Amino acid sequence: MADAILSVKDLSVDFHTARGTVHAVKNVSWSVNRSETLAILGESGSGKSVSANAVMNLLDIPPAKIVSGEIIYEGEDLLKVSYEKHRALNGKKIAMIFQDPLGHLNPVYTVGWQIVEMMTAHGRPADMARARALELIARVGIPDPETAMRKYPHQFSGGQRQRLMIAMALMLKPEILIADEPTTALDVTIQAEVLALLKELQAETGMAMVLITHDLGVVAEIADRVVVMNQGEIVEAGSVRDVYHNPQHPYTKKLIAAAPGKGAIKLLDTGTPLLLETKNLTKTYGSFTALKGASLTLARGQSLAVVGESGSGKSTLARTLLRLETADAGEALWKGRDLLKLGARDLLAVRREIQMVFQDPTQSLNPRMSVYQLIAEGWDIHKLMPDKPKRHGRVAELLDQVGLQPEHAERYPHQFSGGQRQRIAIARALALEPELIVCDEAVSALDVSIQAQVIALLDSLRQRLGISFLFIAHDLGVVRDFADTVIVMNKGEIVERGPTAQIFDNPQHAYTQRLLAANLDPDPDVQAQRRASSSLTNA
Repeated sequence: MADAILSVKDLSVDFHTARGTVHAVKNVSWSVNRSETLAILGESGSGKSVSANAVMNLLDIPPAKIVSGEIIYEGEDLLKVSYEKHRALNGKKIAMIFQDPLGHLNPVYTVGWQIVEMMTAHGRPADMARARALELIARVGIPDPETAMRKYPHQFSGGQRQRLMIAMALMLKPEILIADEPTTALDVTIQAEVLALLKELQAETGMAMVLITHDLGVVAEIADRVVVMNQGEIVEAGSVRDVYHNPQHPYTKKLIAAAPGKGAIKLLDTGTPLLLETKNLTKTYGSFTALKGASLTLARGQSLAVVGESGSGKSTLARTLLRLETADAGEALWKGRDLLKLGARDLLAVRREIQMVFQDPTQSLNPRMSVYQLIAEGWDIHKLMPDKPKRHGRVAELLDQVGLQPEHAERYPHQFSGGQRQRIAIARALALEPELIVCDEAVSALDVSIQAQVIALLDSLRQRLGISFLFIAHDLGVVRDFADTVIVMNKGEIVERGPTAQIFDNPQHAYTQRLLAANLDPDPDVQAQRRASSSLTNA
C-alpha cells in the first residue's frame, strides 16, 4: 500500500523448542497507514503478538528465529538495521503498550522516574522530560500528577497503570503505536475511557495504531481495518464492517459466532431449594469498608452474577462468605448453617461442596505440581477415589471437558498460556463435583471461542447436576449469556439486583446504566450508532 507508514511482508517466525520447531508466524503480511487503526484479531497462540514483537525487535533470538520476510518503515527493512538504530527508533518513532502494565513497570522505581527515562534515554534534557511527563500524566486522567510522579506502580489500580503506560509510550510523540491487548484486564467503564483516550490522542497527533486483541467489541469500537490470524497465518482481512457482516473464512465465522451477549437470556427457576443466604455481610480493612451489609440468596441450580468495577467489593464478598477473609459482621448461611461460625472439621467438609475458581491462575496453581497432581489434590485431601487408574481416567475426562488434551496432565503450569492455566483451574474445581462453584473472573482471560466453550460447559453442569454458580465478572456479555440473576455492586454496596432480563433491558440505578452504556458490542454498526448517540447527548 503506497501510503503505508509500516509494512510487514511475508514474515515467518519459528521457535525452536525441546519438543521441536513451532511455526509461530507463517508468511504474514499487513500494513498500516498514518492516522489509521489496524486491528490484528486472533486467539492465544495465533501469532498476533509475535509479528508485533518482531517490529519492535523484542523477540528472544534464540529460541525465536526470523525465517523470512521484511518489516519496512520509511523505506528501510527493520530486520536488517543495527541494534543501535532499532534502539533509537523504539519509543521515539515506534512505541508499544503492553498487555500487563504491572509486569512491564519496574516495581522499585517511581512511575515518574520511569516515564521521564523515556525521554532522557533518547538524549532529551531532564527538565523538558519532567514537564512532558507531568503534561501527559494529567492528559491520561491521573489525578494530582505531581503526587503521582512520586508513587510506585503498586500504588495504582490496573486501569491507572495502563494509563501510565500510555503516557510513557506517547512521551516522544511516536508515529506508530502498537497496543498489545491494552484493555483486556480493565473494567468496561475504564476500557471505554482508555479506548476513547487512544482515539483522541490519535486524532491530535496523526499517529498510526496497530491494535492486537481477541475482543471483537474493541475492534468494532476503534479499528478501521482488521486482519484475522489463526495458527500463525492471516486467514482474512478487510474493513471491520465487511469482515463482521460478511466473513469468508470458517475461523472468522467461528469467532463472530462465539462473541458473548447475543444468546437467549436465561430465566430463573423459582421452585428450587435455597442453598446460600448472606445477611448484612460487612468487611473492613482499617478505616476502609470494602463490604457494606451485603445480603443475597442463591438457590440450587441458580447462576447468580455479581458485576461491578474493580474495588466494588465483588471479590471481597466471595472471599468473605468462603471464610478466605474474616467478616466483621453478618451471616453466611449454607443450607441453614452459618459458615462464619463453623469449626475447622465442619468447614473442611463444606469446602468439598463449595469450590472456587480464582481470577489469576498463575497465583492459584502451585508451580511445583503437575496438572494431574493439581486436579487430584482435592481427592487426596477429602480421601476420595483411591483407585489410581480411575483417577487418571477422570483427570483425562476433566481436561477434555475444558478443552485441553489428556497428555497435558503431566505438564506443569508454566508450560501453558494464561487461558490454558485458567482451564486447569476450572477442571480442578469440577473434580470434587461441588454443589456451588464461585467463579471470580474465571473466564476473563480466555479467548472468545474457549470462553464460549467453558460457559457452555458450566451451564450444562448447572442443568445436569444442579450445580449453583456465584459468577463474578466484568464482561457483561458473558454475564448476559450465563446468569439468570444479576447483582450490581458499587463501592462495597449492592445497588441493584434482579433477573438478568430486567437488569439488561430496564436498569434502574444510574451506576448500572453507566456500566451497560460502556459495554462494547461486536457489531461495528451498533457501536457507530452508540457513538453518534453519545455525541448528540454530550453536545
